[in-house]
Amino acid sequence: MPEPWDEVRAREIEAIQGRYTRRKRFPAATLYDPLDPYVCQARQERERTLIRCIRLAQLEPVGDKRVLEIGCGSGANLIELIRLGFHPRNLVGNELLENSLNLARARLPQAVTTILGDASTLDLGGESFDIVLQSTVFTSILDQSFQQRLAEHMWSLVRPGGGILWYDFTWDNPANPDVRGVPLRRIRQLFRAGAIRSWRVTLAPPIGRPLCRISPALYTIVNAISLLRTHVLCWIQKPRVKSDSPGDGRAVPRC
Repeated sequence: MPEPWDEVRAREIEAIQGRYTRRKRFPAATLYDPLDPYVCQARQERERTLIRCIRLAQLEPVGDKRVLEIGCGSGANLIELIRLGFHPRNLVGNELLENSLNLARARLPQAVTTILGDASTLDLGGESFDIVLQSTVFTSILDQSFQQRLAEHMWSLVRPGGGILWYDFTWDNPANPDVRGVPLRRIRQLFRAGAIRSWRVTLAPPIGRPLCRISPALYTIVNAISLLRTHVLCWIQKPRVKSDSPGDGRAVPRC
């Protein structure tokens, strides 16, 4: 007999909170320091790819687009969107961890809506967002049924013609059992009805960090080898004809 969903959900939420707590053993500066040459190069590469994605998906003008980020952390991605022209009043940030959300509230304009809690249960109205963003969230969700349930809920929040904006890594990290890479084939399983456009980005940190300490220019040179890139940025477009779930298998045009 399948385990009741409420029990699965409660167990995985507790596990996710534990994973993020253990992550605090890593110095924050080694992961997110904006002055670190590697972090700077990776961020600029991702931003260039995001701009390309926005244009190919015909999302301009972005100022009127409504965006939800699940797992918004301390708000860095929402700040980036504001810098690219998205209007704060159209942005919503959701975060499971209260301390992280408090940091986001302190950094973000007051016009940005912030919501604490489990993204799979958000009651925000169906098909109410042009973009639902997730950045390095799914790799910390190790239960595949929870991944699927969250993907289905994200899909339900996207307007026809809108989409999921996805950034996450595709390879397991042998040094960190609290994460698991999400390859492109798994993304396709999670959003079967979506037309997926993907870009492989981000030079592998164990390679990029020491190279950037020598010279930041080496990032671009070595990153030309696509096999050394560990993440994907995806635009997963919802068909303009309504689709009931991410797994109904309908053929849709690519963005």
